[in-house]
Amino acid sequence: MYSTLWITFLVALVVSIAVTPLAIKLAPKIGAVDVPLDNRRMHTKVMPRFGGLAIFAGSAAAMLIFLNFDPRISKILLGGTLIYILGIVDDVSNLSAKIKFAGQTLVAVIMYIWHIRIEFITNFFGEGNSQLGDVVCFIITILWIVGITNTINLVDGLDGLATGTAAIASLCIAYTAYIHGTYPVAAAMLALAGSCLGFLPFNFYPAKIFMGDGGSLYLGFMLSTLSTLGTVKSATFMAVIIPVLVLGVPIFDTAFAIFRRFVNKRPIMEADKGHLHHRLMSLGYGQRRATLMLYGITAIMGIAAVTFSRGLYMETAGLGAVTLMYIYIFLTDAKHTVPQIKNEEDKLKNKL
Repeated sequence: MYSTLWITFLVALVVSIAVTPLAIKLAPKIGAVDVPLDNRRMHTKVMPRFGGLAIFAGSAAAMLIFLNFDPRISKILLGGTLIYILGIVDDVSNLSAKIKFAGQTLVAVIMYIWHIRIEFITNFFGEGNSQLGDVVCFIITILWIVGITNTINLVDGLDGLATGTAAIASLCIAYTAYIHGTYPVAAAMLALAGSCLGFLPFNFYPAKIFMGDGGSLYLGFMLSTLSTLGTVKSATFMAVIIPVLVLGVPIFDTAFAIFRRFVNKRPIMEADKGHLHHRLMSLGYGQRRATLMLYGITAIMGIAAVTFSRGLYMETAGLGAVTLMYIYIFLTDAKHTVPQIKNEEDKLKNKL
């Protein structure tokens, strides 16, 4: 089984690497390009945004070859295909937020009907309150799938940020699933990680291609639905906490964005420059440095998820504290260091 897991990863990696150059050529032909029409975008030239094809092709190929025996993963992959198509249509036609939300909700409902759901909620209410449990389970499952699907999309603001974040999250969840013996989940997550890492060299700063909504929505959907299968062999609260910890940074960023727009009386789906990565950029960090900072924070939270799954709660709390400390340092220290560095550079230029 160990060798199969790594072969699954390698197949996804190779397919993704092979398909990305094709996606770069196809993007302008189908109109899947990103034109920087506002100052919220970090790029200054027209960019192809069809990279989701490589991520989808790599992960789907690996899952179809090595995980076709698991009907749950087959159903999730079918749902992921529908979400990917929705994203591609948006990349080409710029769908309204309401239509995208409706499409995502519909696919999430289909997943629930196919028993891709957060099971422990129903069990929590007990047999005598099964109807109430089913209603709560339905609501939480739909919110989870739609929420995480959009979380990855919202952090896709810097070159390679969403791709690397999804890769780190997938690897951490895969390892957690492996040590607890849930091998199909581990293999599926490795397929996602492989496809992301195959695409990342083309997407990291300076990017040659963006993944587009097709790629980001697909990644978010797959992470949300595969995590409902459980990384530990029990339908308990722990099974849900693990992906929440791994995706802690994008979840927090998304929640804060919703709160910020609500307070400012702005539409929740309206884009702005208040995300964590935008704040790092405004403080003087370049794209490469800001992205690597957020990779590091995501990795720490991923390790926290692993320790939590093994019952090491004090260690998990400690890693969470370290994460908060680093976020505080990143968002405050630059206010003092960046202007100082700039002044020193200006003085040096004047001397020369």
